Amino acid sequence: MRDLKLSVVCPVYNEGINIGPLLERLSQDISIPIELIVVYDRDDDDTLPVLSRLRPPFPVRPVKNRFGRGALDAIKTGFGEAAGEATLLIMADLSDDLRAVPRMLELVRDGYDVVCGSRYMHGGRQIGGPVLKGLLSRAAGLSLHWLAGVPTRDVTNSFKMYRTAFLRSLTFESSGGFEIGMEAVVKAYVSGARIAEVPSTWRDRVAGRSRFRLWRWLPKYLRWYFYAFRGRFRRSPA
Repeated sequence: MRDLKLSVVCPVYNEGINIGPLLERLSQDISIPIELIVVYDRDDDDTLPVLSRLRPPFPVRPVKNRFGRGALDAIKTGFGEAAGEATLLIMADLSDDLRAVPRMLELVRDGYDVVCGSRYMHGGRQIGGPVLKGLLSRAAGLSLHWLAGVPTRDVTNSFKMYRTAFLRSLTFESSGGFEIGMEAVVKAYVSGARIAEVPSTWRDRVAGRSRFRLWRWLPKYLRWYFYAFRGRFRRSPA
């Protein structure tokens, strides 16, 4: 593990159809030393038997969700298991732009605490997905950037890389699901941590079912949206 540079955390829920192509993509697009932490809820998750048959050129650790069930607890479990100097959160559905990873790691090594993959900056794109979800995400990201000063245009994207030491300094309060990534960014902003963004392309999944629940989680995203505005006036200097 001495040469480990990056821990990749991937929460799964019956992603057997996607896990093989994901490992191929990781092998093709990332040349630095990595570990993949696959976090699952149930022992009968169909990801696990497929994963056991694969032999990627990097270590893979299946880890059972130790906080309960669901995306939020799976992500927290994965973050706690990360051993690399940086931690990257990805989805198993091949939606994230892994070609951005080398540049994201460069920025972490340059001293940034959070590096966000951004669909809404120059060079970024979103392909597919629910229209309303995309509009709300874009509106949140751009308004926080231009009106609250958050240094990314895409605060809701889960595709983010963190300096692992910084990640361990956070106490997460999220109670829903994927809003944990937004919480991390706005807390980084308010505390004066360094945040960067890189353009990335997000593609809607072509197989399997999404675990995203817009109307259930929207109030939880709004909590961190307003936290960023309030925090702008009490944030620590960078």
